[in-house]
Amino acid sequence: MKPFIAPSILSADFANLGQEVSAVLKAGADIIHFDVMDNRFVPNLTIGPMVCQSLRDYGISAPIDVHLMAEPVDNLILDFSKAGANYISFHPEASKHVHRSLNLIRENNCKAGLVFSPATPLTWLEHLIDDIDLILIMSVNPGFGGQSFIESSLKKISTTREIIDNSGHDIRLEVDGGVKIKNIQKIAAAGADTFVAGSAIFNSDDYEKTISAMKAEIKAAKN
Repeated sequence: MKPFIAPSILSADFANLGQEVSAVLKAGADIIHFDVMDNRFVPNLTIGPMVCQSLRDYGISAPIDVHLMAEPVDNLILDFSKAGANYISFHPEASKHVHRSLNLIRENNCKAGLVFSPATPLTWLEHLIDDIDLILIMSVNPGFGGQSFIESSLKKISTTREIIDNSGHDIRLEVDGGVKIKNIQKIAAAGADTFVAGSAIFNSDDYEKTISAMKAEIKAAKN
């Protein structure tokens, strides 16, 4: 599966968001990542479906990957699917009926993802693996950008990769939290194929140089 670099707009300049997203895509990004926080499920408040729709109206055609750190999720699933999202993922703790929420995403023509915080066990996958297109492993505690990568996440990524490979399904394995040039190779070696990076990209002086360096490190992990 082709590796994806997914810049998180949480770290972008919101006064110039359309230009920022265009710039990172031109620099080699593959998909655009949305961190949706509700100041309830996590202690922060960020963006909603209107921002997604605004980027589509601006002319952004690249896939948009929406990570819901919010509860309840079903209405947001509907709103983001209408606003132009391609991937929608949520935390199992945020839905009373996880299977139903996953199916709701797919019924609205989006790829369905399940998110695992550092302390969330992977046992949910025993019952849901057939209904998932993306698994997102959080390598920080959700709620804020700019945090440091939790090293114990590497084992969780490796275990998830084994589960995906044994399932026989084409499921993306995404990692979000503290992803940088200096550690992306070991994250890729552990089995990830989709890499969310916010401050590492948007706070850099040269988006293209940063993304190219990340892709080189990913390639080195596969050799």
